Amino acid sequence: MNGFLLIDKAAGVTSHDVVASARKLFKTKRVGHAGTLDPMATGVLVLGIGSATRLLQYVTDGTKKYEATIRLGQSTHTDDREGEILETTSAADIGEELVSACLKKFVGNIMQKPSSVSAIKIDGKRAHERVRDGEVVDIPAREVNVSEIKVIEFIRVGDFLDVRVEITCSAGTYIRAIARDLGQELQVGGHLTSLRRTLVSPFEIAECGELGVANSISVAAGISRILPTRTIDLMESSEISFGRAISASEKDGPVAALDQSGEFTALLLDKEIAGKMVATPTLVSVKE
Repeated sequence: MNGFLLIDKAAGVTSHDVVASARKLFKTKRVGHAGTLDPMATGVLVLGIGSATRLLQYVTDGTKKYEATIRLGQSTHTDDREGEILETTSAADIGEELVSACLKKFVGNIMQKPSSVSAIKIDGKRAHERVRDGEVVDIPAREVNVSEIKVIEFIRVGDFLDVRVEITCSAGTYIRAIARDLGQELQVGGHLTSLRRTLVSPFEIAECGELGVANSISVAAGISRILPTRTIDLMESSEISFGRAISASEKDGPVAALDQSGEFTALLLDKEIAGKMVATPTLVSVKE
């Protein structure tokens, strides 16, 4: 198989576990995913099988949407419910209007410090592995974009306040970090108790399923939903196969070239060569 597989990841398994199972199912090592989900998290996990693995970066860069529950009144060392409790402070006096106002501070282009147990690599080793080995990890803040935080519901649980939210954000945004930082802003601590990814643009949760029955999409159909396309003729296909440029696509960024039968052929990028704009192939012959 060559294409994309849309998985609804279950809780309790890692993204790598899903990839390993897919490798066994499809009898190929060429399987990757577009964006890690923690074991606690569920939802959209896009797999690339075969030649589609080379296109996963264009899926990873897409907008993400999550449904999450933030518990105010308690902080953990992982910023989620699976971590060791660091501190508990009553959130009984925290009002809903105050929480809503504070959440607005996390909308827009913000500097965010990822959790120390994230999958970010530091000198070739993932941060969460360093933490498990007893190291102290301090990851520098980075800019991310949060386009919307919508409050769905407030739930009082004893002295805790659970806030159910829907968050739309850029790739690289850590929802656990928003929970942690909201708790710090309100001076009561905070962590995630649930997280479900409902969108890895353009793929939505309604399209996803368990491995073995999940929706599969061809390379051409998948990339056509991500990037602009152009249909090329036989002559252009031949030129591309030799790595030669063809007429410009007149588009900003990469364009997916489809042959006369609708099969994906290459990615094209407009570039000026000898004073003339042409489309240069940047990824060729992914068909196997």
